[in-house]
Amino acid sequence: MYNDEDLNQAVEAGIFTNDSVSQFKSHIASLKNTSLADEENFRLITGFNDVFVVIASGLLLASIGFLGFHISPMLGTAGVAIASWFLAEFFVVKRRMALPAIMLLLSFLGGVFATPLVNYQHPNEIGFVIAGIVTSIAAMLHWRRFRVPITVAAGVAAICGSIIAVVLASFPIAITWVNSMLLIAGLSIFGLAMYWDASDRKRQTRSSDVAFWLHLAAAPLIVHPIFSSLGVLQGIGGVSVSLMVVGLYVLLAMISIAVDRRAIMVSALVYVIYAFSTLLETYGMVSYSFAITGLCIGATLLLLSAFWQVSRRQVVKVLPTPVQMLLPEVHA
Repeated sequence: MYNDEDLNQAVEAGIFTNDSVSQFKSHIASLKNTSLADEENFRLITGFNDVFVVIASGLLLASIGFLGFHISPMLGTAGVAIASWFLAEFFVVKRRMALPAIMLLLSFLGGVFATPLVNYQHPNEIGFVIAGIVTSIAAMLHWRRFRVPITVAAGVAAICGSIIAVVLASFPIAITWVNSMLLIAGLSIFGLAMYWDASDRKRQTRSSDVAFWLHLAAAPLIVHPIFSSLGVLQGIGGVSVSLMVVGLYVLLAMISIAVDRRAIMVSALVYVIYAFSTLLETYGMVSYSFAITGLCIGATLLLLSAFWQVSRRQVVKVLPTPVQMLLPEVHA
């Protein structure tokens, strides 16, 4: 299997021309009766060898961590981080394997994050701040070397976590503002994701993959504080709350359709399902509440998926032209 990045490199090597690659992509899109950009593609696995390498790497890293930890806790976590980097040199740089790249990034950052903390039985906020800053720097270095798309999202998440930890350490009363801070972090990451998306409106380069992971990181940080403020998961129900949940979900759906990213809709699903299941239970439909809710929402989402491009055209055309120029292209 080949992705857009492979095709672009073939163009740079003179194997294909830009026109031939564009015609090939258009042909594939016509066969699927959809636009490749609207499919929100991202490279994750190219064959079972990816899974094989992930399993083998996991066993190796777990063994290194276990043996090193018995000598010194910091040696164990640092050993995992160092081994992850060297494994990435082969499987990411030379073999260009996507799933191992993600796994090795997470193990590298996990090892870096844990190294400053493992010697403390009860690490405080300052320890987490230091770990977050070090992890952010490590993520930046990893990005400069390996260019794994998820790295940007991981680094930004570490930075946001460090900032929130600093605020909580400096002002303990700020614990009551956690949802607000998470929302601000989510909106900031969403803005960064839109920046990457705007740089690749046709979704043909690595920028689109970076934006995908940023949207995935931003979605729960945006959705959770909003629905949590309504008390949905705390059992605060009723018709009024359910209607508010529906209204918010429709708004989030419109945003998802406009930016051509489904992460926000998926993140909000659990709140919508829970709210309506609770509402139906209050009217005596205890046994069937979840099934009825799932049937209605599932059918609606499948219908939306089938007419995604049509929906996008209708939503995007009412937006101001400057905004449209920042969004992924709308295809006929």
